[in-house]
Amino acid sequence: MTSVLAPVAGTVRGLSGVSDPVFAAEMVGSGVAIEPAEGPQTVVSPIAGKLLKVHPHAFVVHDGSIGVLVHLGINTVKLKGDGFTVLAQEKGVVEAGQPIVEWDPQVALEAGMDTVVLVCQMDTAPGSIVPAEADVPIEQGSELFATV
Repeated sequence: MTSVLAPVAGTVRGLSGVSDPVFAAEMVGSGVAIEPAEGPQTVVSPIAGKLLKVHPHAFVVHDGSIGVLVHLGINTVKLKGDGFTVLAQEKGVVEAGQPIVEWDPQVALEAGMDTVVLVCQMDTAPGSIVPAEADVPIEQGSELFATV
């Protein structure tokens, strides 16, 4: 089992309640959502591994057995990087808790976008993780879920 850490501080939510139907149906993979705390965020890697893909609004880390997607907000790709600063190199090796992206959710809010942070274990069946308790605050770096 791998412990997946919260990439941001906030409140844990179930994926089924997010506004994006692909994430809500866990088509990308099983996971959870985090309503981020107010203010700018330094988003960290949820696991140690190789940073397979990095976009300003999303990144994927793979540890050799699992891949974890962190997606910052819904439809935030439309911001074209505004409000985001990438801090890590694609294809680089990262540690759990290492800063990957700086993000100001306020930019997304002002554009009328949802700022929920989606954290998914890629290519898994719905319900295939053991999530943290929903609707409770979580600190950055705390266990968000365990893989099965």
